[in-house]
Amino acid sequence: MLDSMRAATQSWIGRGLMAMVMGLIILSFVIWGIGDIFRGFGAGGLAKVGSVEITAAEFRDAYQSELLRMQRRARRNITPAEARKLGLDRQLLSRLVSEAALDQQAQKLGLAVSDKDITKAIMNDPSFKGPTGRFDKQKFEQLLRDNGFTEKTFVREQRSSLLRSEIADALTYGLEIPKAMLAAIHRFQAEVRSADYMELPVAGVSVPAPSPDQLQSYFNDRRASFATHEYRDLVVLTLTPALIAKPDQISDADAQKRYDEVKNEKFGSPEKRAVEQILFPDEAAAAQARARIGAGTSFDAILKEKNLTAKDASLGTVARDGLVDKNVADAAFALAQGEVSGPVKAQFGTVLVRVTSIVPASLKPFPEVSAELKREIAAQRARTEVDRLHDAIEDQRASGKSLTEAAKGAGLEPRIVASVDAAGLNPKGADSASGLENRAPLLKAAFASDVGVDNDTLRVPAGGYQWFEVAKTDKAREKTLEEVKPEVEKAWRDDETAKLMAAKADELVKKINAGETLAAVAAAEGNVKVKHVANIKRTGAEGLPVNITPRIFDTPVRGAGSFRTDDGGRILFQVVDSVVSPVDYESADLVAVKDTVKGGLIDDVLAEYLAKLEDELGVKVNAAAFAAAGGGSNEPADLAD
Repeated sequence: MLDSMRAATQSWIGRGLMAMVMGLIILSFVIWGIGDIFRGFGAGGLAKVGSVEITAAEFRDAYQSELLRMQRRARRNITPAEARKLGLDRQLLSRLVSEAALDQQAQKLGLAVSDKDITKAIMNDPSFKGPTGRFDKQKFEQLLRDNGFTEKTFVREQRSSLLRSEIADALTYGLEIPKAMLAAIHRFQAEVRSADYMELPVAGVSVPAPSPDQLQSYFNDRRASFATHEYRDLVVLTLTPALIAKPDQISDADAQKRYDEVKNEKFGSPEKRAVEQILFPDEAAAAQARARIGAGTSFDAILKEKNLTAKDASLGTVARDGLVDKNVADAAFALAQGEVSGPVKAQFGTVLVRVTSIVPASLKPFPEVSAELKREIAAQRARTEVDRLHDAIEDQRASGKSLTEAAKGAGLEPRIVASVDAAGLNPKGADSASGLENRAPLLKAAFASDVGVDNDTLRVPAGGYQWFEVAKTDKAREKTLEEVKPEVEKAWRDDETAKLMAAKADELVKKINAGETLAAVAAAEGNVKVKHVANIKRTGAEGLPVNITPRIFDTPVRGAGSFRTDDGGRILFQVVDSVVSPVDYESADLVAVKDTVKGGLIDDVLAEYLAKLEDELGVKVNAAAFAAAGGGSNEPADLAD
């Protein structure tokens, strides 16, 4: 076919015909939608909000920055798969779309932020303040570098952020929680009820023996629940420093030597001091203030003159190495408690330093920590032995020896775990894997393996290795009715008893709700004792099962209800009273609730506003570009239109 096409293009007529054919093909792509690749998005476009396009590069940069922040907070590596599972890609796209919509709305409304306001916002940001409590340019530049910003891009982002805040503040300014809502919340939290109740024991109903057909039918419907689990016999060898360490073989001299090496760092607490400082523009001003203090003016009076509080002046209660400025540290740790230093040349000017309290250094004595040190030394020495034994066992396994033979050849004894299921239980329900190191990963690996398989060595989180072999497998199987007849009959009786008890309780509840007293019902049931419980809160009440509390609060006053107990019996109750303390809108508890609810209400208002705004502007998402940029699903259906 290609040869025919080449021959056809040798003449001008052929070239014309081929051009027509190719034109029709391209036109068909456009008609049937392939043209969408070229329409709606620019090169590298990922989403479009009104007239603003979000590029794939912008999304990737924001994604990487947010992923790094997550990793710093978690203090561990977070894989892209984990991030997608947490919804990072969708959350970030939603945020970028919302920001683009608000930016356009700010432009439409003619909003602007002056350079002066941006500078003020940055200077007052606590993140950028240094030890003196003032803006620290070095810290500012360091944080920008850590987060991938230049000063120019950060200022631009701050300008957009402040404009968005103006819109949000205008929408939510003066927003208050209705008193009716606060009263309802108070009622829910503060309501206290009292109730009368009686207990209906399981012995109060009699269940006849099931017929063979009833038992067979019951078993057939629940056959899987009576099947056996799969059980396996395992040979396990665990090798960790802690298991082979011998602390009793560590001498007192060795422990004392280690103590002398690490006592200050590990068992000691350095002297700490509560330090305050006042910053002056120059040494002369500091010297003048120090002279006034020497003449009787207090340090606090100087603070007050400079419109500072003790909190503003405090550097905290710190050890010497906790003070960044060496000169300040030297001065502070040379003072007596309550004393004020002379002028000290610090990094940001001249300061006066005061020490308000001193916490002396402390050190645990050797006898108190000798056992711990011996365990530590023994474990450290055992690490070398663990590596040697690991290599010896691997060599023997590579030569074809079983795990038991390899372990004994290295002077170790494996553990035999007999008849264990995937949860670690034996056929009688007892824990067969009790005390087994690395239990969950080991059982998971063992039940993914089989008899005769050469399994990979597992690493133990605490340090060390673990080997295992599957010695025997008893496959799961369904049992016959004859094998489990007693268990099936018991389960049938329990279910039938529960049905009868529920029906009886429902009948008695109807009587009480119709006007009969709980005392009369109790008398009719054989003079069952009626008990009273007061001070029932939603968190529970003494003498009642915790799970009955929601049922009591869902029942109207003077109404009745019932609750099944753990032994299959029922508690029949009647709500006697409900009391709610007067609402105090200024109480600390309600103010805290108010702040929480207000935050949620503000979020709801902003979410509704953004949804409307995005709907008016129109949001389009290039699903393929989104999937490629985030490395995940290409179905952001909640954002694409």
